[in-house]
Amino acid sequence: MAPGARERRGPRGKVGGSDFKFKTIKQKVMIDATPAEVYDAYTDPRKHAAFTGDEASGTPKVGGKFTASSGYIKGEYVELVRGRKIVHWWTTTEWPGGYPPSLMELRLQPKGRKTELTMIHSRVPAEQADRYAEGWQEYYWRPLQGFFSVRS
Repeated sequence: MAPGARERRGPRGKVGGSDFKFKTIKQKVMIDATPAEVYDAYTDPRKHAAFTGDEASGTPKVGGKFTASSGYIKGEYVELVRGRKIVHWWTTTEWPGGYPPSLMELRLQPKGRKTELTMIHSRVPAEQADRYAEGWQEYYWRPLQGFFSVRS
């Protein structure tokens, strides 16, 4: 199991007669920006594309749908509190058949002039959790840190 991923004891479900299992990925990262700036970078499709280097689209409002990574990721916003919290459903084009979408929660806390971002990504298919845990670091948190470190 990758660092930051842990087994979730339920919910479990049946798909086509076989059980499926979930894991929850928890990660924390410090970003050299205000919580509002981090929030905007994640939810604004143009800024999201700027820090990830890949296409993004969507509407940052509750019930708004979005895509990222040129359509590889898609989801729907469940709760948005600017500068504090982002909650959305999340899935990819590689999602196992029959699995429900995962739930992503990002909490943003000011820490001096920086933001502590806490991610809780739950209901992740167990067989994919390690890869997604690595992917969040490689494709999101390090690029997001770099995005804000180059500004003047």
